[in-house]
Amino acid sequence: MNDVMQALSRSASWIRGQDPRVEQPFVGIVLGSGLGDFVDEIEDVRVLPYEEIPGFSTTTVTGHDGGLVIGTVEGCVVVACKGRVHLYEGRSLNDVVHAARTLALLGARGLIVTNAAGGVDRSFGVGDLMLLTDHVNFTGMNPLVGANDPSMGPRFPDMSEAYDLRMRGAIEAEAAERGIPLQKGVYFGLLGPSYETPAEVRMLRTLGAHAVGMSTVLEVIAARHMGLRCLGMSVISNAAAVEGQELDHAEVAEVADAAAPKLRALVRGLIRRRADWWDPA
Repeated sequence: MNDVMQALSRSASWIRGQDPRVEQPFVGIVLGSGLGDFVDEIEDVRVLPYEEIPGFSTTTVTGHDGGLVIGTVEGCVVVACKGRVHLYEGRSLNDVVHAARTLALLGARGLIVTNAAGGVDRSFGVGDLMLLTDHVNFTGMNPLVGANDPSMGPRFPDMSEAYDLRMRGAIEAEAAERGIPLQKGVYFGLLGPSYETPAEVRMLRTLGAHAVGMSTVLEVIAARHMGLRCLGMSVISNAAAVEGQELDHAEVAEVADAAAPKLRALVRGLIRRRADWWDPA
């Protein structure tokens, strides 16, 4: 067992000792900037602060509170990461993906990853929701670099379906039923923390980006490596890099807060429709 797996095992064992509900089939969620209020949907809540969990890193970004929230939604156990750590905080690759890997090791049936993103597609409006159909890792880093532990996953994991088709179909059905407009597109993950320049946004648009942000892609790579099906959702919090228009993180979080009720409704619906996408025990 390598050092990474040992650290994950310590985290998972400690969490199991705090709340035995994680032994049941559950859905994992990572809540991004301004989206932490989804925890209000969770019943019978137990909160485990990151600083108490062995191996977890504390967060430093406004809008990322830093706690593992365990409870139930639609009769299903959920384990939600309220906030995440990022490479731009000076964290290591293993730190960034540790929470997602821990959820996989605990036995999550699926991982829902959310973020606030800049809209690159000119047809997207501020406050739109975008379902990730794919991503491009532009961070210049990959959490799978180094010795591979076969107990975690294969040396060369397939990424042809980074975002699970059945999960996407279920949330699209929920959006259609509720009349919630849902954009779809490719998310480009960059290192940050500076926002993109107008020239960089023009390049990203040429390359096929619909939205851009500073998270998600590394977590999904690590989770897929461990066989965990994933779904990604972005709140389009701003139009990426319009000349003469400054970007501000507080405004990004404010837009995410305003869009949160729609996202909460779709995530709840996805959990309710879990029989459509997760495999029976």
